[in-house]
Amino acid sequence: MEWAPRLVVFCALCISFTIDNVTEAKEQSKGTKGRKKGSAKVKDQRLRAQESSPDPLLRVNPGTTDYTLVEDYEQSILEMVNQLRNSSEPLDSKCQVNLRFWMSNKRSLSPWAYRINHDAARLPVDIPEAHCLCAGCINPFTMQEDRTMVSIPIYSKIPVRRLLCEPSKPHRKKKRCHKEYRMVMETIAVGCTCIF
Repeated sequence: MEWAPRLVVFCALCISFTIDNVTEAKEQSKGTKGRKKGSAKVKDQRLRAQESSPDPLLRVNPGTTDYTLVEDYEQSILEMVNQLRNSSEPLDSKCQVNLRFWMSNKRSLSPWAYRINHDAARLPVDIPEAHCLCAGCINPFTMQEDRTMVSIPIYSKIPVRRLLCEPSKPHRKKKRCHKEYRMVMETIAVGCTCIF
């Protein structure tokens, strides 16, 4: 009878999802102007909240499109690297949560810091990459590291331009290399999370 409680939870979840989907379908089928105005109002409120967010990752420009030019993308990464290099914050390597900072990496129960990932055969050459500060995770009740859980990095694929031929090495004959770049996806750590 170990499975009985799990079955009850599963059934409850299925019923709640079904009710949500039916309610959503009814609202969509009504199609009244008042409903459309209300949903647009909520969307505007979300955009305003994101625009005024102190977290630069959550900020949104409402006039922009869903895509970004490669030059703009590389410029934003360069700005993040410059912010990281010029940061006046102390470079903490301690496993602790700091609730005074608004940045999510310092408030997380699996805190992380950023390092610069440098690769001369790639554009952008420097990319900020996360590394976990704790082997375990911060227990929210004691605010101390708990080694029964493990902090692991969260990876994401980002587009980069990779040099097709490597620049010549000083000890070998100089080989002619035409600088041609190809767009590839590279895996970069963007944060950390806890697992049991």
